[in-house]
Amino acid sequence: MADIKLNLINRSNDRNNSSIVIFQRNEATSFNELAVAWQVVKNLGQGWSHPFAYPMGMAVAASDSWGNYSPLKAAENGQQFQVVRDPSGDILKYTGQATSQNEVEVLNALDQGAVNANVYRDGKLLATKTAIAPGQKATFQFRPTIWIGVVSQVEEGQLINSAILQQINTELSLFGIASADIVMTGGGPGASSTPFEFTLQNILYA
Repeated sequence: MADIKLNLINRSNDRNNSSIVIFQRNEATSFNELAVAWQVVKNLGQGWSHPFAYPMGMAVAASDSWGNYSPLKAAENGQQFQVVRDPSGDILKYTGQATSQNEVEVLNALDQGAVNANVYRDGKLLATKTAIAPGQKATFQFRPTIWIGVVSQVEEGQLINSAILQQINTELSLFGIASADIVMTGGGPGASSTPFEFTLQNILYA
């Protein structure tokens, strides 16, 4: 499946050189769970644009209580991976079908020791589940939508704190899209300032 090509364009009145965060929510967990800042766009001047891709494919990796990280493995919906002990140490391997066709699962099949599961999109951390006990699994499900908002003090690959998350209410559906511009408007100094808005424009459908 082809990547979705997106182009973020700043047509706002922002004078503060704000950062823009883009993330996805893991639909398989509670809505209150913290999300990871998948992309953070900084220093996007007025009239400037920032092209990026949204690949349909993902990758998973695990880390263990010793601070070791597995290599990334390509993953798609409906697949389960397990962390198992083999003679060489802990390994992450594909083990077959997940419970749901819409989810990617990472099962801790070790006898002891918790593991963390990480999901990546376009090589950047998208979601994480920590402290998965032996016999437990992390479940990841993403709809083809992104959340986007103007933030300060958010770093790419880090968890977004709940106070900031609650301020971000723009969800853009990428379903069926091949490419689109994401146009940022609003903002500005003083009393005439309006909220930032993000809209999809120049949409080409797949």
